[in-house]
Amino acid sequence: MRSNRITRAFTLIEVLIVVIVLGILAAVVIPQYTDASSDTNLSALQTNLATIRTQLQLYKLQHSDSWPALATFTNQMTLSSKADGTTAAIGTASYPYGPYLLSIPNNPFTNTATISAGAADSSAWYYDASIGTFRANDTAHISY
Repeated sequence: MRSNRITRAFTLIEVLIVVIVLGILAAVVIPQYTDASSDTNLSALQTNLATIRTQLQLYKLQHSDSWPALATFTNQMTLSSKADGTTAAIGTASYPYGPYLLSIPNNPFTNTATISAGAADSSAWYYDASIGTFRANDTAHISY
């Protein structure tokens, strides 16, 4: 006796077409996500630089037109200070200026917050205390 059942299923050709279409969609979508991550890092870098440069200008304004020294950059920018540049803990009445930053932010491309004076090392940021230039150590985006 034969069964009168009708079996319905996808053919091999139909399955291959679906797989090919999904592959094409993946090839289009995946590069957009990798660009989004790099765009996010660039945006974070630009925001960090704008914040630090603004606070450096405020420091200079409040400290007789002088920039913070590189050797004590972190302390001078993150602690309260007097007009002569000496620093103390936050909230001390005799130190009315600052803090200018809560902490030095990480460079999103190097994921560190180290600062140096020259371009020959692997620090996250470069700072020239003689002219107040502050920039990122990132060869792909060095112009920022």
